[in-house]
Amino acid sequence: MTLIYKIMSRADWARALADGDVPLAEVDRRDGYVHLSSADQVLETARLYFAGRHDLIVAEFDAGDFGDDLKWEASRGGALFPHVYGVLPAAKARRAAALVASGDGFVIGDDL
Repeated sequence: MTLIYKIMSRADWARALADGDVPLAEVDRRDGYVHLSSADQVLETARLYFAGRHDLIVAEFDAGDFGDDLKWEASRGGALFPHVYGVLPAAKARRAAALVASGDGFVIGDDL
């Protein structure tokens, strides 16, 4: 199983649980797909794009649940990143955990 991750605010996660789908971030709307990270990319993504934030969670999904809607595409430094072309249902999350600031980056904390 390949795990993929979506970083979002606690408020967006609460909205996802209430509405059913993870709300699109501005970058997702702009680019036309949901930006995600692999297990070895998620903490660097958090460090680069979410520095200074203290309201974050990370939701974990099984890449196999998205079929043809999931594409692995070159992004930062040519690395392949998972992108979902469609919705990201909250019910497909295997877990959600706090994303905790630590030093100049983040660590994955306790499950929510």
